[in-house]
Amino acid sequence: MEGRKLIHIVDDEDAIRRSASYMLKTCGYAVESWSSGEAFLKGVRPADRGCVLLDVRMPALDGMEVQRALSERGVTMPVVIMTGHGDISIAVRAMKAGAVDFLEKPFEKSVLLRAVETAFEHMTAADTAAARAAEAEVILGALTPRERDVLEGLAQGLPNKTIAYDLGISPRTVEVHRANLMAKLDVRSLSDALRIAFAAGMGA
Repeated sequence: MEGRKLIHIVDDEDAIRRSASYMLKTCGYAVESWSSGEAFLKGVRPADRGCVLLDVRMPALDGMEVQRALSERGVTMPVVIMTGHGDISIAVRAMKAGAVDFLEKPFEKSVLLRAVETAFEHMTAADTAAARAAEAEVILGALTPRERDVLEGLAQGLPNKTIAYDLGISPRTVEVHRANLMAKLDVRSLSDALRIAFAAGMGA
């Protein structure tokens, strides 16, 4: 395991643990699997290096509670949240609480690897929060006021229909604004767009 990047997979579904573990091991990562949040919290130490793939819906301790416990214990490993379809609002809350990315199940190998690399880049990034905020504001300057409104709604974890209602426009128009803002921000996923929005203080 020495010399390889370590990834902790915390999920109560055996199939997810096995498939994600296989994908990561074949790409040269070291993997430790945990079947519950409690088991992971008992085994992890503040000094441990690596990143955490953390399922949000687990019996007993859920992913948000595990994430909170890690923060309270001073465990600074970057967390990637795994969610089921339709759990976007939970993913947004997790990112506000410090998660670096989220994956919607089922996910492809390329998406998993990209999220993991994002997590490790976070570990080595030396940028200050102020620098990130300034950079995010510059990037967001490319958006129209209405595109910013849509991004603000997304950063608050709102679905397209609610954003449309709040802004007095159709859900289809929200989808168009969403596609346009992602193109202008040069991002491929909602989590990338949210990261920029949060750095600029949106979604508070």
